[in-house]
Amino acid sequence: MTKRLYFMLPDTETCRVIVDELQEAGVTQRHLHAVAGMGIELEGLPKATAWQKTEFAHGLEAGIGLGGVAGFLGGLLAVTFPPAGLVLGGSAIIAGTLAGAGFGALVSGLIAKDMPSHELEAYERGIAQGKILLLVDVPRARVDEFAELIRSHHPEAEIKVAASPRKSQ
Repeated sequence: MTKRLYFMLPDTETCRVIVDELQEAGVTQRHLHAVAGMGIELEGLPKATAWQKTEFAHGLEAGIGLGGVAGFLGGLLAVTFPPAGLVLGGSAIIAGTLAGAGFGALVSGLIAKDMPSHELEAYERGIAQGKILLLVDVPRARVDEFAELIRSHHPEAEIKVAASPRKSQ
């Protein structure tokens, strides 16, 4: 299990130094995600993707769940009240569930990809002021160790610990 650390940093140079320190301490590049405002160049820093910056992952999860339930109910109705003399079996329920889950994931994912992440709302003002937000996924047992490492070298870093990030991030 992992936790996500949020570091609000004053500039890109401080962010580069912290990223190097974290990598030396064993954090891989795929667990580091930098978010900056327009006009801030993140050259050489691990940039956050849509998984971290938008509600895309949450949209997919919700779409699969709601679409799957709707498809299941549709398949159940088709089996219970078959159209025009067709004999449908359990495969109609499975097909309906899978089709509903796929359609739900598609529609919900397309909508959610343009929605900013609610987890990052608290940092929007700092990002707009030119600060850099660094997201770091670390093992739960090492949260204090990494936070203390950053505080010891960079007391200006604002640190927040959040719940485990979604799978696939």
